[in-house]
Amino acid sequence: MATRVPPPPAVTEPAGAQKLDDRELRAWRGMLRVHATLTKALDAELEAAHGLPLSSYEVLMNLADAEGERMRMSDLAAMVILSRSGLTRLVDRLEREGLIARESCPSDARGSFATLTAAGRRKLDAARATHLAGVRSLFLAHFSAEEQELLGTAWERVLPGVGSSAGPACG
Repeated sequence: MATRVPPPPAVTEPAGAQKLDDRELRAWRGMLRVHATLTKALDAELEAAHGLPLSSYEVLMNLADAEGERMRMSDLAAMVILSRSGLTRLVDRLEREGLIARESCPSDARGSFATLTAAGRRKLDAARATHLAGVRSLFLAHFSAEEQELLGTAWERVLPGVGSSAGPACG
């Protein structure tokens, strides 16, 4: 006698969940596609011209813009949208290449800072023109100044409070 296998449970929407309408879906998926496509294109340009992946460029840029050209590791991870372990691997590689250095945190033995080295500054300066030209040609050139202002305002409305945390004094 064969045993009867029950059918799989029906997929139901969680209570209160409502599917995105066409307009919402177009806005959301469009943002995701544009981000993924532009990131890939900018990464390829930086790699080809300078042997520097976009994620490495972002680390160097954030350090260059920081006070004293150094940042807590946890703050840097949040800025480049990497996990702490992902940032640690990237920082290890950049440190081996002599582009950044690590400094211990005097107030927290577990925390550390990433600091831009002179070689890192030179690499960043060489790559910056390539990156900025790519941002302008691949993204900004598609929008008027007014539309760029509108986009900037829209992104600023989305970000506050999304995944933010203060963290310890050193990271």
